[in-house]
Amino acid sequence: MNIETDDPKQVVLQLGAALKKLRKEKRLSLEDLSEISGVSKLTLGNIERGETNPTIGMLWKVSKSLSIPLMALFSTENSVNVSRAGSGLRIAGDGGNWIIEPIFQNANNEMEIYRAYLQPNSSYYPEKHHHNTTELATVMSGTITINVNNESYTLNEYDSISFAANGTHSYTNNTDNVVVLHILLKYGI
Repeated sequence: MNIETDDPKQVVLQLGAALKKLRKEKRLSLEDLSEISGVSKLTLGNIERGETNPTIGMLWKVSKSLSIPLMALFSTENSVNVSRAGSGLRIAGDGGNWIIEPIFQNANNEMEIYRAYLQPNSSYYPEKHHHNTTELATVMSGTITINVNNESYTLNEYDSISFAANGTHSYTNNTDNVVVLHILLKYGI
């Protein structure tokens, strides 16, 4: 994962502190969390201390095992939030082909919204999400093919799709332009 912001080290430290707090709230040891998440105890400890920059896939495994939305690991508590495209937290995965910008998360951790960018002629294969999670994606610019449980759907600008996100799904951009999406994850945790 590549986190881009004004102070990436600060984000990694905040992520680690949030993970440690959430783990302790659930009364789990590092060993317990390692067992249920499939992420090594050493790696989890390094994340909590802010000594490593975890992958998106790793963070999905941890959030899923804690039964929390992914962005709960990055949460801030302000009453008014503004999300500006291209500024703030940016998380890159798959060699930079897929970049997400968290937009908003509701206070009850029931949903979160991202702005996602898929680079030209590339694909992104996310981890399966939490049980009972619905993913809604709207194409803001470009054309994309979204594969859900081996069914392909081609979406153009302003088209939207909704599906159960705890199954296999992927995003493919077969064009020469960046595709921009708004993605909402609705958790049934």
